[in-house]
Amino acid sequence: MRKAQLAEHIVTCYHCGEQVGVEDLVFADKHFCCSGCKMVYEILENAGLCEYYTLDNSPGTQLRKVRADQFAFLDDPKAQQGVIRFRDATQTHVELYLPQIHCSSCLWLLENLHQLNPAVVSCRVHFEKKQVSIIFKQANFSLRSLAELLTSIGYEPYFSLQDLQIKKAPLNRTKLFKLGVAGFCFSNSMLMSFPEYFGIDAQEQALQQLFRYANLLLSLPVFFYSATEFYQSAWAGLRNRYLNIDAPIVLAIWVTFGRSLYKVLSSTGGGYFDSMSGIVFFMLLGRVLQDKTYQQLNFDRDYTAYFPMSVSVVKKSGVSTITLPDVKLNDTLLIHHGDLIPTDGILTRGKALIDYSFVTGESIPVEKDMGEIIYAGGKQLGSNIELLVIREVSHSYLTQLWNRREEKTSAKENHSFVNALSRYFTWGVLIIALLAGSYWLMKDASRTLNAITSVLIIACPCALLLSNTFTNGNMLRRLGRNQFYLRNAQTLENLANADYILFDKTGTLSTGQFNEVSFQGQPLTYQQRKSLACLAAQSTHPLSKAILQWTGIQERLPVLAFNEIPGKGIEGLVGDDLLMLGSARFVLGESQAPGSFAEVYFSWDQQLMGKFTFSAEYREGLSGLIATIKNRFQIAVVSGDQAADKWMLQQLFGKEVKLLFDQLPNDKLEVVNELQQKGHRVIMVGDGLNDAGALMQADVGIAVSNDNNRFTPASDCILSANALTRLPQFLQVARANKQIVLTAFIVSILYNIIGLFFAVQGILNPMIAAILMPCSSISILIIAFGLSNWYCNRLGLK
Repeated sequence: MRKAQLAEHIVTCYHCGEQVGVEDLVFADKHFCCSGCKMVYEILENAGLCEYYTLDNSPGTQLRKVRADQFAFLDDPKAQQGVIRFRDATQTHVELYLPQIHCSSCLWLLENLHQLNPAVVSCRVHFEKKQVSIIFKQANFSLRSLAELLTSIGYEPYFSLQDLQIKKAPLNRTKLFKLGVAGFCFSNSMLMSFPEYFGIDAQEQALQQLFRYANLLLSLPVFFYSATEFYQSAWAGLRNRYLNIDAPIVLAIWVTFGRSLYKVLSSTGGGYFDSMSGIVFFMLLGRVLQDKTYQQLNFDRDYTAYFPMSVSVVKKSGVSTITLPDVKLNDTLLIHHGDLIPTDGILTRGKALIDYSFVTGESIPVEKDMGEIIYAGGKQLGSNIELLVIREVSHSYLTQLWNRREEKTSAKENHSFVNALSRYFTWGVLIIALLAGSYWLMKDASRTLNAITSVLIIACPCALLLSNTFTNGNMLRRLGRNQFYLRNAQTLENLANADYILFDKTGTLSTGQFNEVSFQGQPLTYQQRKSLACLAAQSTHPLSKAILQWTGIQERLPVLAFNEIPGKGIEGLVGDDLLMLGSARFVLGESQAPGSFAEVYFSWDQQLMGKFTFSAEYREGLSGLIATIKNRFQIAVVSGDQAADKWMLQQLFGKEVKLLFDQLPNDKLEVVNELQQKGHRVIMVGDGLNDAGALMQADVGIAVSNDNNRFTPASDCILSANALTRLPQFLQVARANKQIVLTAFIVSILYNIIGLFFAVQGILNPMIAAILMPCSSISILIIAFGLSNWYCNRLGLK
């Protein structure tokens, strides 16, 4: 074999960047890998939109084959309701998910969609969510036409069953409105309070009284509207006989407002309305910051997000497309190559090769013959098949699995250590206030009210809440920048308390692809490798793709009499030579040895040339990740795969780590449950629906995803796959977060001790207490922000 023969000149597609094979299409001196890419270029050139290619190199995506009736279901009004946001007599507003969006060229092209069809009025792209909001004129243009237009340029919309079942609620802006009101009133109240703090001439006393009543009016929206965020939380805790941190804050707000109202109405002072407004403003600001960190992500997807919106049904009159909820018992479904099986059924025509990796975790496809049951959730890798429905979608195996997850999942504790601290803190403050009031009532009644209100104002736990809220919000923001997204601040605390980590294998530790492909047998000539590549290219099986990549040859020859037997192998004539690739039984007529499911035999004209063996492709940096985590956590691996990679995993994790294989979804959930019953706080790291039960049962479920806005199961965290090796740093941040909050709390306690020393003596003016309170809060914020940013920078986080 000559090196010059292997070092072929590689030509890439001008549109998508894929390597051009034997089908090298040339148009306008540009090479294209397929007619689809060439067609997109022609469309863009005719519309004068070829600037698309200047913004990025090969920005397009390779077009997959689309059936003529693929979007016929969009003619159904029920299907349209799932994506239409507004419709009047002339225009329709829709929101679509386009998973192909990935660069600035995509953004530019989609926003110029109106140049491809004048019926499109506007197209606005939400890059992070990979969504587009499109307005089009519906006179001679339909939703189906829009989907076909987008697909023709490489942006095929993704429609799911979930689109039919839920309406996307508009963003709840109530908290932002409350923050805006509190901010406006606080800033103006501060300005109105300057005459009170610095004094005013005797001849301007009338003006001073005007400022006092203006402050009172400004405080009313804060007290009756903005502060309701804390009233609701405190009342919910009291109804459950639980004293959370919002209870003493509400008490401080009421005392401050009540004392201020008395002073203004009795003309004895200006009150402390600015301090009350400041308390509410700063604490709302912290909560909004915290919410903004994760509001873009959906942590609660169910199985309907993975199922198609429609399916093809075989009837006497022919094949028609209906929405998935309309599928009935005994319907016959036509399942195309690459389609997800939406419900349980009996195979009535064709041979199926089902990829169940998303449901069971097993990465090797399963062969099914006519008469066998195929369960929902698998993906058909072979040719078209027909399926007789034996259970409706709502009663399928996958739905039952999801529902059992909901039933078995224990309620995760959601009691922060901050609430525990505040409970004791609140009782302590109330006792001190009562003791101080009782003492002065007996000794000097004139100081009683002054002592009680000063204690309640100066000892308000807002510094504790602010340090917790702002530290959590800042940490969530920094983690989000590094592609680790948390559901809420409680998850940070749960991460800090965990002591056991369970890892899934396929799609989590491994990429789901095959890395090392080894050939054992006779040396292959260049011609034999080229013929092998041509045969392997005819199949969509993952092992065939791995062999094709192993050959490293792009040139293609015609394959005659090609035959693929799902689950067994492929054969065909390349030139005058018969090539066979598959199992030992298929190629040699021998039984396959147990555990050799990932071995593929190759024969040339009935002569065995050798066999291929495969090992999973593990993520880079995995050994360093495991070595770091083992120092602090107990770890184990639970996988739906068979034990083919057991030796490799033992080398990575060590012989002392428990490795569990052939684990069904319920088995994984039970493993988590058993560990929790032994007193462990468990983190589950997985990627698919087969991990969903374990992810929800665990104290913290981390879903590893290549697409943070879509295909991730319900979880507490979403971790981008390329950031998995930074998990130890993220866990360090969670532990540091708790320490920073405690540090800020200790500082606030020191403030309170000093303030209380003067307050209980009745010599601290409530006005001074009201001034000191926001000053202490601001200093706590500086400490919390400073320490959290310093620690994240120390770990090298963005």
